[in-house]
Amino acid sequence: MKRLLAILLAASTTASSGAAANLHTAAPAVAGARAGMDNEVFYQIFTRSMRDSNGDGQGDLKGITQSLPYLHRLGVTSILLTPIQPSPFYHNYFPDRPEGIDPAYGTMADFRSLARAIHALGMKLYLDEEFQYVTYDHPWFRSALGNPASRYSSFFFFHGPNNTRPESAVFGIAVARGFPGVDVGITTVNMNAPAFKQWAADYLMRWVDPDGDGNLSDGVDGFRLDHMMDDLDNKHIDTNLFDGFWKPIFAKLRQANPRLKFIAEQWDWGFGGDYLRRAGVNAVFDFPLAGAIRSFDKTKIVDAIEKTARAVPPGKHELIFIENHDMPRTASDPGMTSEKLLTAATLSIALQGTPLIYYGQEIGMRGKARDEYKSDEKDIGNREAFEWSARTDTPGQANWYKGPKNYWTQRFAKDNDGISVAEEQGDPSSLLNHYHRLLKLRAANPALRSGDQRILPSGSDILAVERSSDGEHLLILANLSNHAASFRASGRDLLSGNRISGELNLRPFEATIVRL
Repeated sequence: MKRLLAILLAASTTASSGAAANLHTAAPAVAGARAGMDNEVFYQIFTRSMRDSNGDGQGDLKGITQSLPYLHRLGVTSILLTPIQPSPFYHNYFPDRPEGIDPAYGTMADFRSLARAIHALGMKLYLDEEFQYVTYDHPWFRSALGNPASRYSSFFFFHGPNNTRPESAVFGIAVARGFPGVDVGITTVNMNAPAFKQWAADYLMRWVDPDGDGNLSDGVDGFRLDHMMDDLDNKHIDTNLFDGFWKPIFAKLRQANPRLKFIAEQWDWGFGGDYLRRAGVNAVFDFPLAGAIRSFDKTKIVDAIEKTARAVPPGKHELIFIENHDMPRTASDPGMTSEKLLTAATLSIALQGTPLIYYGQEIGMRGKARDEYKSDEKDIGNREAFEWSARTDTPGQANWYKGPKNYWTQRFAKDNDGISVAEEQGDPSSLLNHYHRLLKLRAANPALRSGDQRILPSGSDILAVERSSDGEHLLILANLSNHAASFRASGRDLLSGNRISGELNLRPFEATIVRL
C-alpha cells in the first residue's frame, strides 16, 4: 500500500580464487526459537489478476480455486489474497461497504469453497485487511456526515460543526482518483470508538468462521494487516492502537482459533522489530532485506541479514520476499539478467525467514510503475494478469485492464516471450523449475526451514551463509560480482547434484546451495 498511498498523495570486486572459509572460526550462529511459521511458504495473489474463471476478464475466487493444483505442485503452503472487500478501487483497499465481497470476485459461497479446497490440500489461507479508511460512499459515512445523531457518528473524526469537514485519510488525502478515472473521497475511521472495535472483532471473526458453526475449514488461517500503526498516520488522533485495538481483537479471534496468525505491514517498511515486540503480531515483512537482495550488493545483504536477526524475538518471524504488489517486478530492474533472477530466487527462499512469492515472480513476470499515470493506475504494470499461456489474450488470463488506455497496448507481458507457465514448465533450466527445486529443497531440509544462520568469511565477492540444524550443515553461496569466482568447499551441490571436492566455481551472479 505504501507506493499506492504515495502516488495518491502526489494526485563487490572479485573473490580471490579458492577463498577459504573456516567453519570453526566463523561468526556466532544466529540462534532462535524458530517455530510457528517456519514451515510455511506464502504466495501473494493480487486477486483481480490471478485467473478469470468466467470470461469477464476479471480474476476471481473460482479462478484461484482452479489455480490451486499449480500452486500446490510449486510447493506453496499458504495463499495470501489482496483485499476482496467491495471498493471503488481496482485493488480493493478503501472499502465502500462494511461487509461482503466484490461482486467481480464472486460470492461468499465461492470464498468458502476456496477455503475448503485450500484446506483439503493441507494449505492455509490468509486475507489482506484494511479498514482504517473508508470512502465517502460508505453507508456509515453517509449516515454520519452532517448528522451528529447518527449511530455511526463516533466512527469518524469531524472538524466542523454538525459533523462537517471530515478528517482526511493517509498523507492528508481527501479525494483520490482511481482507475479508470473516478474521483473518490476517503476519510479516516475512529478506531478507538467502542462500537467500531466491536464491529471489527465481529467482522474479522466472520472470515475465521463464516457460518459460525465452529467448523473452521471454510475460514481463513490468518490476516495481513495493511498499513498497521500504533498512532495511525502519526496524527495523534487514532492512538494506542496496538494495546487498545489490535491486541484485544487478536485475543478474541485466537479464542476461536488458537492457530491464527497475524502479519503486519509495517508503515515505515523497516525491520519491524517494534511490531514483533509490542503489537501482538506473529510476523512482519523484511523490506530492507528485499531491497538488499535486489541490489546484489554483498555489504547491504550482510547488513540486512544481521539487523533482521537482531529485530526478531524468539517465536516471531520475518517474511522474506523480493516482490509485492507495491513494488516493481524484479525482472524489470535495470541490469537484470536471467542469472540474477535465479540468484535472487535462491536467496529469498534459502535465507532464514518465511518465504513469500508474489504471483508471477516464479516465472519472471515483468512490470513497473508508469510515470505518465498519476493515480492508482500508475501501478497496474506491477499487477498485470498472471501469464498462464504463451499468448496474453487467451481464456483464463485476467486482462481486466484491457481497454481504451495504454495499459493493454503497452503491457509488459508479450506473446511468446518465454515468460509463462506454458513456456517454462517443460524447460528444466527455466526460472519456474528453479523455484520448484528450491521449494523442494526447503521442504526436505530442516536447516533451510528452521535452522540457525551465520555468515561465513568468504572474500569480497562471494556471500556465504551457513544454515544448520541437528547436525545438518548447508551452505548458501552467491557470487555477487560480474566475473567468475570460487569458494573452497567439499560436499554436494544440491541444485546441480554435482559432487564438490575442494573448490566450487561460480559464474557471475550465480548462487547455489551446498550440503557440506
